[in-house]
Amino acid sequence: MKTYINGILNPGIRVPFQEIQLSREEPFRIYDTSGPDPIEKKIIWPRSGTQNEKRTQLYYARKGIITPEMEFAAIRENVSPELVKSEIARGRAILPANIYHPELEPMVIGKKFLVKVNANIGTSALHSSELDELDKLLWAIRWGADTVMDLSTGSGIQSTRERILRRSPVPIGTVPIYEALEKVDGKIQDLSWEIYREILIDQAKQGVDYFTIHAGTLLRYIPLTKNRVTGIVSRGGAILAKWCTHHHRENFLYEHFSEICGILSEYDVSLSLGDGLRPGSIADANDRAQFAELGTLGELARAAREKDVQVMIEGPGHIPMHLIEKNMNLADGLCDESPFYTLGPLTTDIAPGYDHITSAIGAAMIGWYGASMLCYVTPKEHLGLPNREDVKAGLIAYKIAAHAADLAKRHPGAQNRDDALSRARFEFRWEDQFNLSIDPEKARAYHDESLPAPGAKNAHFCSMCGPKFCSMNITQEIK
Repeated sequence: MKTYINGILNPGIRVPFQEIQLSREEPFRIYDTSGPDPIEKKIIWPRSGTQNEKRTQLYYARKGIITPEMEFAAIRENVSPELVKSEIARGRAILPANIYHPELEPMVIGKKFLVKVNANIGTSALHSSELDELDKLLWAIRWGADTVMDLSTGSGIQSTRERILRRSPVPIGTVPIYEALEKVDGKIQDLSWEIYREILIDQAKQGVDYFTIHAGTLLRYIPLTKNRVTGIVSRGGAILAKWCTHHHRENFLYEHFSEICGILSEYDVSLSLGDGLRPGSIADANDRAQFAELGTLGELARAAREKDVQVMIEGPGHIPMHLIEKNMNLADGLCDESPFYTLGPLTTDIAPGYDHITSAIGAAMIGWYGASMLCYVTPKEHLGLPNREDVKAGLIAYKIAAHAADLAKRHPGAQNRDDALSRARFEFRWEDQFNLSIDPEKARAYHDESLPAPGAKNAHFCSMCGPKFCSMNITQEIK
């Protein structure tokens, strides 16, 4: 059931949590991304500034002002609003909250806070259904997505995005170059700054909270990918690389970066600097192309913050375990500890169909080392467009990875849920154990496959050990 905590600095704030009822303990409260229940009145919370005074969260933080959005996020994180404000002011955290996304429930992304998980959804040229993508959005936030990226291509991009934004309580991100390419009928050579700028403004006015912009994919870095096994695997990076080589000109996003920042600051759209040259295979990990671009992303991040634009840096795709820590350290050093937002990384290339697992391994590690947000990978990665169940599988894998990282970082309160579940397990409180788990439906179903009778919920054993060989029951007898 939902419960709410009111703000102190801003009493109009009501921050939602899920409350798990337990049989022998006080109710347990957990972070909730699912948004308001349809039967409830919409949560109202005051926005910073006015329509005539459009300022970014970074601007307010640097002025020493704790905004309503900052307090909302602080209550969710169980930290002080002062910490949220100071981390945003330092550029180590962002609070994506477009002034035209009133449905949003604010959250914060940064290494001092809970590791967040993004879910990618969106139509493709081969499958286009607004209702399917809306269903994926609601399903993703049901399973804990902290942000959602609409990566739609094909027809109906704008209307799909409008449906998603108007129903989303979590920040929505996009890659505007996709819509720009659709506008020129897929002819990369016809792309231009003027077309891109128009789309950027339209999406900002619509309410998009953060843009992935591949401004660091520079003309001089493209030859560095020549000997790669898998070349350029970022869609945005490949599009811009082809444009640069066709025209023998520098990336127009890099050349017009100051203007881009001006647009973003007007609507408080956060900037996610895309890693267009990320490695797409273990063989290409940590190469010159990847790190050359990363250095440029650091320069761009500093330029963006000068215009009060909030910035995070996108990170690598395929990295073996022994190279992950180096990636995180370089990102911190080159990009001044800007929040690092990583795809995986995938730690091996040999498991198509299971890449939610290969990548969750890397995600847990890089989250431990300091990454702020993890972009989920579904079982369909490299194989096809994810469906509803793929979205769930990817999110569950990544919520586990994020929580494991929070435990390793010793985030305040992160272990409380583990301890509550362990007590329930040892005391054979089966229903409490199910309800405290990340997927109560699956936990209950697995138990009931072999012991479905109602009385089995009171038994001091499961079907693995039976009544005579349960170590926990024997331990209780010893005690």
